[in-house]
Amino acid sequence: MNRRTLPAAVVVIVLAGAAVIGVGMKGAQVPAPRAPAERPTLALLTSLPLVFGESFGLESGGSAALRRLEQRYNVLPIGVADAASLGGQKLLLMAHPRAQPAEALVELDQWVRRGGRVLLLADPRLDWPSERPLGDKLRPPPAFADTGLLQHWGLHLSGPDPEGPASIVNGDLTIAASSPGKLESRSCVIAGGGFVARCRVGKGAATVIADADWLNVEGEGSLEGSTEQNLDLLVIELARLESR
Repeated sequence: MNRRTLPAAVVVIVLAGAAVIGVGMKGAQVPAPRAPAERPTLALLTSLPLVFGESFGLESGGSAALRRLEQRYNVLPIGVADAASLGGQKLLLMAHPRAQPAEALVELDQWVRRGGRVLLLADPRLDWPSERPLGDKLRPPPAFADTGLLQHWGLHLSGPDPEGPASIVNGDLTIAASSPGKLESRSCVIAGGGFVARCRVGKGAATVIADADWLNVEGEGSLEGSTEQNLDLLVIELARLESR
């Protein structure tokens, strides 16, 4: 892939309603916490308030998702998915990231093809509440900015149909989500009617999930319904990538 294969484009599709999606992962085991000395590094790139709250104060930091991740990984926040940030890393979580520079996307693709593993939460309609005004650079983007990377990996992401709360039947798990999109591919393994895509990319692997709101499991504005098993999905998919 070169810079000319990454045209800048952001497509936001907004639909209405509610959905139930089945994800075929029956029997997947929830991985146990690791001892501190056994925890590998997990690079984390996100626009969501997972590490710090919107105020960036220490009293508002540390989401439930981060606490769950820290039971198994040494979490390393990074600001951009470029070669300098990914050097020496093996596992990356991109949780609804901001638009990346074209050069960084090229380097991310090369990193995966050389053996890197990435879990990408690509939400075509983010419902995560924010007190920051529209246009604020620190507000999470309303939709995943796909500048050609998904197409390069053989994927197409469409918007939610319908919009609104979704109960995702994930084998033995039931996951609460909000306005999830749909992934399609001829080369990747698709699960849940398009909720999850697992792709082999060169020597590496990319798992893409068409929603990010399912990480919002606690506090004011969190998802409605039962979210007790949401974070199980997070550690299951990361463990699956580690084993590929």
